[in-house]
This record gives sequence, C-alpha cells and structure tokens, in this order.
Amino acid sequence: MPEGQVVDKTKTLATVESLQTDFRALGIEKGMLLLVHSSLSAIGWVSGGAVAVIIALQEVLGETGTLVMPTHSTDLSDPSQWENPPVPESWWKTIRETMPAYDPDLTPTRSMGKIAETFRKQKDVIRSAHPQSSFSARGPQAASITHNHSLAYGFGEHSPLARIYDLHGSVLLLGVDHSSNTSIHLAEYRADFPSKRVVQESTPISQAGSRTWTTFEDIDVDASDFDRIGEDFLRSGAGKVVQQGKVGIANCQLMPQPAVVDFAVDWLEKNRKK
Repeated sequence: MPEGQVVDKTKTLATVESLQTDFRALGIEKGMLLLVHSSLSAIGWVSGGAVAVIIALQEVLGETGTLVMPTHSTDLSDPSQWENPPVPESWWKTIRETMPAYDPDLTPTRSMGKIAETFRKQKDVIRSAHPQSSFSARGPQAASITHNHSLAYGFGEHSPLARIYDLHGSVLLLGVDHSSNTSIHLAEYRADFPSKRVVQESTPISQAGSRTWTTFEDIDVDASDFDRIGEDFLRSGAGKVVQQGKVGIANCQLMPQPAVVDFAVDWLEKNRKK
C-alpha cells in the first residue's frame, strides 16, 4: 500500500512505546518463543517503520524470548513454474545456469514484507539454510530452531516449524490472516488426505564452494484453504486459545502454534477430498 494511503487511514501514529503497549495487551510476554507473520502497512503509520516494530517486539519478549520470522526466497526456483510473473521459455536454460546460489546473508526475501526483510539483516539473527523456505530467528532458542533445516520437505519434520512445535511456541498474525500462517504447512505434511502428492523442486545452492543446480523432493503445498481453516479454528473449541486484538490499527491474532497445527491436521483429513 502506498505510504500516502497509510497516512490517510491512520488517526494516531504508532511508536515503539505504543506498539509495546499493544503487544502486551494482546498477550505477548517475556520469554516467549514467537513466530511472526506481518504487514507493516496494516499497522498504520509507524514512527520508525519496520525497525520500530522489531524493537518493540524484542523489548516485550526480553532477553529470554526468541523472535522468529519467515524469510522465504521462493524466486530461487525453477523458472518453468513461475507465474507471478512468468518469464519466456527461452530464458529458462540461462536462468538455471546463471542464477546465484542461496546466500543466507545476501539473498533477499520475496513477498515477506518489510518487517521480515528488515529483521533478517539484523545483527545476531540466524537464518536457516533452506534456499526457498528459510526462517530467521534471534534469541536463546534461535540456533536450535534454524539448525539442520533440510532441503527436502522444507516445511516438514526437519524444519524450523517442527522445532517451534516441539518447543511449544506461539504464532502472531500481525495484520495478516491465516493465508500467511506457514505453520499450517506443517499440518499438510502431517495430515493424510487423498490429494497429497510429492513433487520435484529445484534451486541453486552452494556446495563445497561451488554453485550447483539441485533437485529435491517436497510435497505440493497449497494455502488456498488456509483462511477457511483459520475461520473454523476460531469457531471451534480449540480456537478459545486465540487472543485477538489490535496493534496500531491492525487486526491481530496470537495463538499457541501446536493448537492450530493439530486442528489443521484434523481439518485437512476431513475436508481435503481431492
């Protein structure tokens, strides 16, 4: 959203201090392990922008808390699959031969928003090794969350999502809905439904000091029904654990990650029939 439109819709600007107040009112506490999906423009105009949001989150979590954000780079993929936008088929071979390998320090995020892109460049942030589906984390549990992120099945049992589940972490949807809730992808890996299928993905990686175009297995993930899952979760008994409120002018949801993953596993097995 253009900055002028953000200014127009904001009655009271947000600051580091006001954001901390809003985060605490929502239920975020010191020492939490928190995975954040975010939209900066949804918050309204913020004095300090993405930097202010990150500072506020880290102040509320304190030194014992761990902050995690998705830092995906889905453009490091086979150009034959690109749709937004597609590129000419005559380019595909050259792209496969020349696209730079994933570099956790250099490779930018794609479609993750300003907050996640700013966070991943911060000192002491650790970014996982997956070239397409990385997560970045800062805090005492950051290393254990990002370590050994497997290339195959990147949202599955050897991913930061599974480690957050094991550590009883929480998810904050900051101005976004469940279509951005990557934890539901972990449920896709765990659920058994008829349309589930394995696909071949490919990406450039650095291996033994040289660039290699590598192919790996994954499941064909699909977020098209994640909003329905989120709505049904809120209406269910399990959804009573969700805390809802405002940060700035953004609608937000805070929830234990295992609760939404477990609900989504059951939902997918009942509702994904094809």
